[in-house]
Amino acid sequence: MDRFDTIVVGAGVAGLTAARLLAREGRRVVVLEARDRVGGRVTTDRSGGQITDLGASWIHGITDSPVAAACEAFGMRMVEFTVGGYQPDSRPIAYYGPDGTRLSPDETAQFIDDIHRADAALPAIIAHSAPRDSYLDVTDAAIAAQGWPADRAERVREYMRHRSEEQYGARIDELAAHGLDDDVVDGDEVVFPDGYDRLPQHLAEGLDVRLGHIVTGVRWGDDGVTVTTDDHTFRAASAIVTVPVGVLQSSDFRIEPPLPDPVRGALGRLTMNAFEKVFLRFPTKFWDDGVYAIRQQGPAADWWHSWYDLTSLHGTPTLLTFMAGPAAQALKASDDATIVASALAQLRQLYGPRVTEPTRAHVTRWQDDPFSRGSYAYMTLGSTTDDHDDLATPVGGVLHLAGEATWTDDPATVTAGLCSGHRAAERVAQRSIPIESLWQA
Repeated sequence: MDRFDTIVVGAGVAGLTAARLLAREGRRVVVLEARDRVGGRVTTDRSGGQITDLGASWIHGITDSPVAAACEAFGMRMVEFTVGGYQPDSRPIAYYGPDGTRLSPDETAQFIDDIHRADAALPAIIAHSAPRDSYLDVTDAAIAAQGWPADRAERVREYMRHRSEEQYGARIDELAAHGLDDDVVDGDEVVFPDGYDRLPQHLAEGLDVRLGHIVTGVRWGDDGVTVTTDDHTFRAASAIVTVPVGVLQSSDFRIEPPLPDPVRGALGRLTMNAFEKVFLRFPTKFWDDGVYAIRQQGPAADWWHSWYDLTSLHGTPTLLTFMAGPAAQALKASDDATIVASALAQLRQLYGPRVTEPTRAHVTRWQDDPFSRGSYAYMTLGSTTDDHDDLATPVGGVLHLAGEATWTDDPATVTAGLCSGHRAAERVAQRSIPIESLWQA
């Protein structure tokens, strides 16, 4: 049985952050990772000479961002590519009506104004919502308050539905009313032309990371923590568990004794989403110049409604779309060819025969990944924003949970993972640790 000061389960950004900070405090730390690589849900594909971030892609707001500061210190190239969440006008967007015709500037301005009006009404409605109200309930109330004709209201209603799907990979009637409370971006957003995976690789430098170690059990008590894999046992005074919510909830990962409240209650009100990326690279660009995104309205766009032009990142004509919520659930068992054909069929409603077959396509499969079981967590009905922080409540003074789902201010992001790892390290060390020590030499 190997003994350490602290065991970290999971070599994603949260786990590596915690381990790096504690190791720099002089503690003997081991990181156990089930995969054959570090990074968790930050992973980059480089096949075919193309760089594709399959998991996290953006820093959503670099103002006062510790992730941006770390990436800059590690010498990682960053390119401004502001998304602004699923916003209607953060960048030039080409909107197409239900019939596939591009909206005029006046029609676009009216639609954007309608969204802003509904959004302005939302905070008060959400604040007075019932505990089990959904995001559908509060957005319907905001739209009804405007007194619009049915068709005009429906355009905004479907926008709200698509926003819940694209932001959290959740059906709008399954996302808690407070599920998008954190939908705020502070400053420009950036992406990584050389791959986001450089961040976890830098964080892992010098650490004792054991790859291919699938943890099956964690036992905690007054005398510390014991962590078991299929063929090994590790023991330490404390442990930081950073596996995703989907793994925590599975029967393949046992924590004994069972987690107490408020951790248990918070875990039961969160769940992993259905959210995949679809990258399509084409021989030539057939879509509009001068736009950042393409969006279609109407029933024809229930599944495929938003396209993002990534051509400027690498010079190859590339569109990114998201298979989220109902689409991801319905197509989960489909092969890549079927998914790509479905996406292309929707594109051809807008651009007709100009839409060629892609030279390369990549469909992510986070729902099928046994070490994530989804892309990230969202708040189900009855959940509140406090559930994120409650999930990180120390257990018995020896067990700590960290990861994107345990950070209230900006969940579902790399920032949340990094900040939660920092918090867990401070709790283990029982003292304040400057976050800058994560990247300083």
